[in-house]
Amino acid sequence: YGGMGLDFSYNIAVAEELGNIRCGGIPMAIGVQAGMATPALTRFGSDELKKQFLVPTIAGDLVVCLGVSEAGAGSDVASIKTTAVRKGDEYVINGGKMWTTSGCQADWMCLLANTSEGPPHRNKSLICLPMNLPGIHVAKKIDKLGMRSSDTAQIFFEDVRVPSKNLIGEEGKGFTYQMLQFQEERLWAVATVLTPLETIIQETIDYTRQRKVFDQTVLHNQAVHFRLAELATEVELLRSLLYRTVALYVEGNDMTKFASMAKLKAGRLAREVTDSCLQFWGGMGFTSEVLVSRFYRDLRLMSIGGGTDETMLSIICKYMETLPSK
Repeated sequence: YGGMGLDFSYNIAVAEELGNIRCGGIPMAIGVQAGMATPALTRFGSDELKKQFLVPTIAGDLVVCLGVSEAGAGSDVASIKTTAVRKGDEYVINGGKMWTTSGCQADWMCLLANTSEGPPHRNKSLICLPMNLPGIHVAKKIDKLGMRSSDTAQIFFEDVRVPSKNLIGEEGKGFTYQMLQFQEERLWAVATVLTPLETIIQETIDYTRQRKVFDQTVLHNQAVHFRLAELATEVELLRSLLYRTVALYVEGNDMTKFASMAKLKAGRLAREVTDSCLQFWGGMGFTSEVLVSRFYRDLRLMSIGGGTDETMLSIICKYMETLPSK
């Protein structure tokens, strides 16, 4: 369908390289296009759907967004309320989506909606939804703390009719398909923060080497250069965990626990590195003129998007069998 047929490790190589972009919004938008909104269509979609949606998306002729989160359902995907009711050869969609990356410019959406009244993990389906259909309202572009170069939309659906053939895979399997996508999404997110964190540490070293306070450089303080050495070590440990997890995934193993650990650590470390380094920049760090302040805002999303830190901890606990089963 126009792709190179490479395994997932190449996605991670690309994601890590995109970290050289000096903002978080562009790598995130590319990640949605390449690794969040299209994997289910690639794995489970019909040949007709792939030709209609996947081929032009891979070519870059169409922009796709992922319609999962809602105002009352972020990490708790099972709680979404948007419905897609089957009527003849169509689904009639009502509801809304929130925090939708690229939602203002998307040509189509990979939509997760409730297609039956069954149990919450078995009543959801993924649907390829063209964004130019009557009844789709892009309410607003959300004003955000960070990732400001990325358009994030609130979207409403009012009796939107879409052909039933736009269903991805089997009806009722959408939650399962989405969970598979989340693992790749989380690893992509981890890979995109490695280079920015290294860049912030190096730029902080360069700045504190030339900035003087009380007749000596800031870097001359042992507390400062010890702290930077510790942060650099943490980044390398995160990279090792990522590579191990990707290798397990490529070999066909269940790596949910390690992916959750990596996502948790990436979110925590992004906050720790940016906050610690910004402090060493002093007043300059509180301005919008330096990269560390931008990543302080942009990378704060790591602990929220794609599953919060708390969600990752719950998954890890379940795999460690420290929580009672329901």
